[in-house]
Amino acid sequence: MPDRFHILIAEDEVLAAMALEDFLSFKGFRVTVAANGVEALERYATQQIHALVTDLRMPRMDGETLIREIRERDATLPVVVMTGYLTEDSDLKQERWKPLEIFSKPVNPRTICNTLHRMLGITPEA
Repeated sequence: MPDRFHILIAEDEVLAAMALEDFLSFKGFRVTVAANGVEALERYATQQIHALVTDLRMPRMDGETLIREIRERDATLPVVVMTGYLTEDSDLKQERWKPLEIFSKPVNPRTICNTLHRMLGITPEA
């Protein structure tokens, strides 16, 4: 069932992006990777995306700006944030950004996968 879902990963760390892409693909998701927020927004505009997984610190457009831009188009798109730089007073922690989950790096790909299953209403495999 995950193969019906297309995940957009916005991550400028190549190895982290590749590891997550490989894991999610292995678990049956369709995955598109973007190296920065601008590229991710371009992919979002041209493809049907069911969830976004994003870093916050990226070149050209940071993750918080990317989330704001996408939220203007789709207020309900599930978003998973992976970051080492979230502050306690971050605007992203407000209820209006839901559905949104935030994880500190490094993040186990299994954690991201399980979170996507929950956010997308997919029953995890046994």
